[in-house]
Amino acid sequence: MRDAAPNTIYLSDYSPFGFLVDSVHLTFDLAPHATRVTSRIAFRPNPQATDRTFFLHGEELKLIRASIDGAEITPDVTDKGLTASVPDAPFVWEAEVEIDPGNNTALEGLYMSNGMYCTQCEAEGFRKITFYPDRPDVMSTFTVRINGDLPVLLSNGNPTGKGEGWAEWTDPWPKPAYLFALVAGELLAHSDSFTTLSGRHVDLNLWVRPGDEGKCAFGMEALKRSMKWDEDVYGREYDLDVFNIVAVDDFNMGAMENKGLNIFNSSAVLASPETSTDANFERIEAIIAHEYFHNWTGNRITCRDWFQLCLKEGLTVFRDAQFTSDMRSAPVKRIHDVIDLRARQFPEDNGPLSHPVRPESFQEINNFYTATVYEKGAEVIGMLKTLVGDDAYSKALDLYFERHDGQACTIEDWLKVFEDTTGRDLAQFKRWYSQSGTPRVKVEEDWADGTFTLTLSQSTPPTPGQPEKLPQVIPVAVGLLGPNGDEVRGTEVLELTEARQNFTFEGLATRPVASILRGFSAPVILDHDRPNAERAFLLAHDTDPFNRWEAGRTLAQDTLLRMITQDAAPDAEYLDGLLAVLRDADLDPAYRALMLGLPTQSELAAALHEQGETPDPMAIWRAVETLRQATAQHMQDLLPRLHSEALVDSPYSPDAEQAGKRALGSAALALTTRLDGGAMAAEVYAKADNMTLQLSALSCLLRAGKGQSELAAFYDQWHDDRLVLDKWFGLQASLAAPDDAPRIARTLSEHPDFNWKNPNRFRALIGGLAMNHAGFHHAGGASYALLADWLIRLDPVNPQTTARMCTAFQTWKRYDADRQDLIRTQLSRIAETPNLSRDTTEMISRILGA
Repeated sequence: MRDAAPNTIYLSDYSPFGFLVDSVHLTFDLAPHATRVTSRIAFRPNPQATDRTFFLHGEELKLIRASIDGAEITPDVTDKGLTASVPDAPFVWEAEVEIDPGNNTALEGLYMSNGMYCTQCEAEGFRKITFYPDRPDVMSTFTVRINGDLPVLLSNGNPTGKGEGWAEWTDPWPKPAYLFALVAGELLAHSDSFTTLSGRHVDLNLWVRPGDEGKCAFGMEALKRSMKWDEDVYGREYDLDVFNIVAVDDFNMGAMENKGLNIFNSSAVLASPETSTDANFERIEAIIAHEYFHNWTGNRITCRDWFQLCLKEGLTVFRDAQFTSDMRSAPVKRIHDVIDLRARQFPEDNGPLSHPVRPESFQEINNFYTATVYEKGAEVIGMLKTLVGDDAYSKALDLYFERHDGQACTIEDWLKVFEDTTGRDLAQFKRWYSQSGTPRVKVEEDWADGTFTLTLSQSTPPTPGQPEKLPQVIPVAVGLLGPNGDEVRGTEVLELTEARQNFTFEGLATRPVASILRGFSAPVILDHDRPNAERAFLLAHDTDPFNRWEAGRTLAQDTLLRMITQDAAPDAEYLDGLLAVLRDADLDPAYRALMLGLPTQSELAAALHEQGETPDPMAIWRAVETLRQATAQHMQDLLPRLHSEALVDSPYSPDAEQAGKRALGSAALALTTRLDGGAMAAEVYAKADNMTLQLSALSCLLRAGKGQSELAAFYDQWHDDRLVLDKWFGLQASLAAPDDAPRIARTLSEHPDFNWKNPNRFRALIGGLAMNHAGFHHAGGASYALLADWLIRLDPVNPQTTARMCTAFQTWKRYDADRQDLIRTQLSRIAETPNLSRDTTEMISRILGA
């Protein structure tokens, strides 16, 4: 167990390690409860370091022996690592340790999953494998020998030897320890190959457990598309002879980019039409691309310290978003990303867990794998590209790869290549990395004598540790529309750099309607007080797909807020505008399906809180249900046509065209279910030949308070498929009626198939309950207590998953005094748990202390 009261680590305290590592040789003698790891490491003094203390990280290791240049030594060992006296010259360190992967439930370091050995070393898991300077700026080549009786023995790099009961791997590219990987098990390979731009032949393997062979084809094709795209768009080609992916059932994250040996959560790579939805296929395609793209943005160029995590993650998320936009619909992808940003990152940015994209300090680095680092980090890259332009961005990236290949870098290194390429001073832009919180941009308009003036002002509210905010560089993409919907001014990027600025547009014949923040050009909250008639106009005519969707979303939010606070009726202007868009058969079906979406109930709670109101989760739920019912009634004459347009006659394919049609069909089915009591949904369920339609129909029935026979049939059909069963758990918890949600979740937590030690299953049920806004915030507090019960139980087993699930409580101060008291009681109960992990202690203390 880690120290529950750890020291705080500060960015400003960085200093290089006292020694360089020239080579690492590891030998693993595998045994479930007594694996022996022998290390032979060539060290030499680091001329750039001032501190030559020889300290090697190590946790939960049993030291058998240690030597320097062949001479046995007795180092000083603690529960954090060891220190020893070493020569002021190159030397060879050798050590042998024993570890227990079979009892490693934290899923960090070397552990076992259903009889398979696997590793997870990011961020600080390698120290649970052997004694080593476990920090990202220490890079070396690795040679690994694995001795074991399992048929498949894998590690990083290229295979350099193999025999009965052993295999050897050599990675010629220097890497930090967090990129080390090892897998050993009874596995089958789905194999293919790829020829790179320069003619290198690469063997590709997707390794799975027996029985999963039929779920590999899509993942392999996604990998090959990713490799080709990275060559075409970024000029980056693969650099080893083999690329391996392994599917693992027990994994804390989605996937891991270990050099040449990517380890994937099974849910992020295994797919078939019968067991996976269109959304699953798209997610798998994106995650495979993300981890592959890390080969250059993360592996070949890594981060100097964990404060620079956004350097690799923000850039790679941006790259995988570009990839998905090219493979599918760019507007739909952009809208999905913004929905996700607002649902996950905005609450984080504006609550007790707020932190900059590059934090200044941390206690447990695992707690900073956040939406701010990943998603907001990607938005920062997107803004930079918008500001400098496509050509300058490409040139800067070429310089980045040329200048920093093989290095561990910082945000300063990253921005410097843009300054050197473009001549721009990015000192103010750098504030996006150092200031937390979501900026608010207020818009004021003025019209006189053919001149239209936009006054933009920016402010960022105080966040923990940052009471004062400085103006940032905010690219605001703006277009102007004429009275007939024609574009009188195309998109221009305004650079807001001051607290308040005026921008003028001259020579206009009539007052335009401004389309502001096109493409969501910056991760800000736009405060633009404009009449709903203008929003309806933009919904009908805006030439920017994002802002057209945003106009509808804003109208929906406005009508919902008035329904909640004023008991108003659903807004006819919104419903008429929505109907007009849905009638436009020339629009992408996936885009029209998105138009039917509403702001999440959590977003509505945040908007009410911003207005000084205390959100009532039940009142929010009732308003949403009322508006959905009104939408169904308003659309009833159009619904048959939408169903017809959504029909797919050809065999199932997860491509964008078919997926878009099914998305529109599912949205139409949800509305139809409100009118026919579920008759069509039951028919769709009975005839469904793919998981997308089956799950869509089942969801519609459950929302309507029906579908119990279909739910039982679904379990009978799929209870042997672990990934589909996750869907069964998650669906019931997330879609339960508010009064039923706590009871249903507790009952499911007692189900024999609820394997709470498996992160996927735990997130499906407990995370599903947390996503059920009104159900989670049930007035009696039963859901709060259930979550706390499970966090306390899980923490000693898997601190990472526990800490991440604590975020369900992060918005607790939005709500009424009774709910705050109930949540505070549960937070305090967690905090007072004996031997609470470092991960969870930090999260709970930050949430409580806000």
